[in-house]
Amino acid sequence: MQKKIDYGKKACACAVSLDLLGDRWTLILIRDLFRGLNKFSQFLNESSEGIASNTLVDRLKKLTALGIINFKRKESDKKVKEYYLTDKGIDLYPLIYELQQWSIKHVDFEFKPGTEAFVDLTKQFSTPEVINEYQTSYKKARLEQFGF
Repeated sequence: MQKKIDYGKKACACAVSLDLLGDRWTLILIRDLFRGLNKFSQFLNESSEGIASNTLVDRLKKLTALGIINFKRKESDKKVKEYYLTDKGIDLYPLIYELQQWSIKHVDFEFKPGTEAFVDLTKQFSTPEVINEYQTSYKKARLEQFGF
């Protein structure tokens, strides 16, 4: 069950969002789900950032409790959980998009192939088109894999 945070009578929406999502690993996991990773072993081994297993367990539980992700057990092996973004989680893509755009614009770093492809895409299409494509593609993949 999600623990309620008492913000008093008034709260800053930015502060509330950061309390819920403001650590590195939470946003990396959401990004990785958009990229097609969906199993514990994939998050642990295929994401280049190198999350520790205890941190991964914690963030998966947190994101599930917040209703941002959920999981189904794999039909062929009930021990394996396959995670997916809920509609609430899919609504976070514009945030991921803007964080990437800010880094590309303001930070000097060596692009990985995925970042290069993202930059090429953003040169060809408008922001709303790119965001819509990522969200729509994810929903389609979720429907094909999970049936909803």
